[in-house]
Amino acid sequence: MRKLRTLDLTLAAMFVALMAIGANISTIAPFLHVGGVPITLQTFFAILAGAILGSRVGSIAMVVYMLVGLVGVPVFADFTGGLTTIIKPTFGFIVSYILAAYIIGKLVEKNKSLPVFIIASLIGMAVNYLFGTNWMYFAYKLWAGAPEGFSYKMAWLWMVAPLPKDLILSVLAGIMAHRLQKTVLSKGQFKHIGA
Repeated sequence: MRKLRTLDLTLAAMFVALMAIGANISTIAPFLHVGGVPITLQTFFAILAGAILGSRVGSIAMVVYMLVGLVGVPVFADFTGGLTTIIKPTFGFIVSYILAAYIIGKLVEKNKSLPVFIIASLIGMAVNYLFGTNWMYFAYKLWAGAPEGFSYKMAWLWMVAPLPKDLILSVLAGIMAHRLQKTVLSKGQFKHIGA
């Protein structure tokens, strides 16, 4: 396992910042909340982190993002942060970004073709939805005080609103990451990224 280089750390930090920005798009437009779930660009940036940085650095970037938020820096949706975030129903989505980046990175490290980048991005989005929605459902049922009539079906219905946006952005992230791989990341000091 190679040591992390300065470039790896710099790019990981850049993705931590992008995640913080993407998390707070909904504060500009408060209507971007469906049920308890803010509609954000975090999934898009988590996918890009895995596809561009690879499984190791991409997942490290997502772990750092999570830890920065848990120590109290307001980088999560609605400018929140702190340890109490762990008990929020939407915390599972934050954890899922680590898994998504890792899985996407592993897939594109083996094959750098455009279809693989797109498929890996869609798989990462599916991981985000499966893990995050199931966490949200169990959180509401076990400790978060579910709304009246809340059910497993309702939890998934809440995810219908951001689904078209995330499908489109996942495909775009795959195309963008592939394009960067062909034009920038395969040259000079960048060629070891994602390796």
